[in-house]
Amino acid sequence: MYVAIVPNRNSKPAVLLRESYREDGKVKNRTVANLSHLPPEMIEMLKLVFAGKKVIPAEQAGQAASSLPAGHVRAVLGTMKKLGIRELLASRDSRQRSLVLGMIAERVMSPSSKLGTVRSWESSTLGVELGVKDADADELYAALDWLLSAQPRIEKKLAARHLSEGGLALYDTSNSLYEGHTCPLAQLGHDKDGRRGASIIGYGLLTDREGCPVAMEVYPGNVADPATVTAQLIKVRSRFGLEKVVLVGDRGMLTSARISSFKTNPGMGWVTALRTGDIRKLVNSGALQLSLFDQVNLAGV
Repeated sequence: MYVAIVPNRNSKPAVLLRESYREDGKVKNRTVANLSHLPPEMIEMLKLVFAGKKVIPAEQAGQAASSLPAGHVRAVLGTMKKLGIRELLASRDSRQRSLVLGMIAERVMSPSSKLGTVRSWESSTLGVELGVKDADADELYAALDWLLSAQPRIEKKLAARHLSEGGLALYDTSNSLYEGHTCPLAQLGHDKDGRRGASIIGYGLLTDREGCPVAMEVYPGNVADPATVTAQLIKVRSRFGLEKVVLVGDRGMLTSARISSFKTNPGMGWVTALRTGDIRKLVNSGALQLSLFDQVNLAGV
């Protein structure tokens, strides 16, 4: 059976339902019914039926079986693409890179634990778009191990992008409280929030002059802040290949001992504040003219 459209010279084409059959080895056709009186949409439906297509009611055709939020996912992934985060992590696509991208995006949208992260991928299109919807928490932790091994390479790319010869680099440290007892980095130390007797983990962050992160190191909680500066100098001079850099830090960071080490490294400069005792020495020696610090002529009328 099939629907045939037969032209009519002086009127509308005839719509015929025809049947093919064989007779004496020849294919012949015969008209079964005239469908010209049927509405066009019904004729189109009959064409589909006789062509072996499945026809469903129109109200069912537009029904969605499920729908997941996607707008915020597209916004975050689009921003990450513009920032070149994929290329920073690795030049080639891999399962580990996709997992790390997913954790970064989830950290922006809805920070949670690794278990909470994989669960949240079921409530948005993030897991599907990155191809990691089937991941579990253990796989995320393994991806973090992969990321740690790639840290030197990633930091070198960031340094090439944000640091320059003779440029300015900012450095400071902070710490986080740790409640457990098995982490070797968690040690008693000087907590910047003033908590006493707490195990902490320290970390130092190196940025460019605009505050864009370039490199980061994690230290045991009992390591003093000035002692971390040496590792940053090694990064800047040997790993990043910069010979002339000005390092900015506070008085607790750039101590006299650290500044002395800078003097033995040509090309290293520093910007810091003087301690009270050093200021008094300068005043007593006459090196400072205190009247220069008087607030006068602040406004004119």
